[in-house]
Amino acid sequence: MSERPSDDETIDARLAGLSALADRVRRALYLHVAGAPREVSRDEAAGAVGVTRNLAGFHLDRLVAEGLLEASFRRLSGRSGPGAGRPSKLYRRSARQVEVSLPPRRYELAAQLLADAVDESAAASARDALTTAARARGHKLGAEAREQAGKRAGARKRRDALVAALAAQGYEPELAGGELRLRNCPFHGLVGEHTQLVCGMNLALLEGVVDGADVADARAELAPQPGFCCVRLHFDTQSGAPPAK
Repeated sequence: MSERPSDDETIDARLAGLSALADRVRRALYLHVAGAPREVSRDEAAGAVGVTRNLAGFHLDRLVAEGLLEASFRRLSGRSGPGAGRPSKLYRRSARQVEVSLPPRRYELAAQLLADAVDESAAASARDALTTAARARGHKLGAEAREQAGKRAGARKRRDALVAALAAQGYEPELAGGELRLRNCPFHGLVGEHTQLVCGMNLALLEGVVDGADVADARAELAPQPGFCCVRLHFDTQSGAPPAK
């Protein structure tokens, strides 16, 4: 039976992951891949940061070894069989989370305990209180974004402020047609054990952000999809949805 790693071993592993990003080129490559909506080839990554393909491959593979990226092989032509060419090595961000606090803090443990308590509570009032608190906090965040946009901000500028507010909270928003998809869930560590609770809280939070930001044509809805947050924002195309980017 394997032993649980000590705090020192855990911190060492996290620091090793962070140290891999100390190199300027490697950090630029990581940020490019992490921000891409799809897998990225060596050639594309090299061109994006202005280095040679070989140098990009060296750094990308180091990031894979550290667990910060994942790699797969696929033919970009979409063809198979003789003459289809060799598969390309493609990179995407891994699910690994790297956080370091010195001395160690256990904020996620506190979140786990609170989620356990609400899930195990027989009182519906516990979930209601969480939903109310999440919506109120979201409204505050949205109102702050609305204020920064300016008193005379039009619909477009308010939507931009909404997107910026979500980005600031780590959601990694991505405009696609009439939808705003969220490429990251800030509560990912809790979702596995408390899916219904956390997704409900997340929905209430984002409903509050939309309301506070005064974006009347946006609607937060639960729409679980692999690789994305469980909530997405749908824009009413009748009132002028933002264009795809």
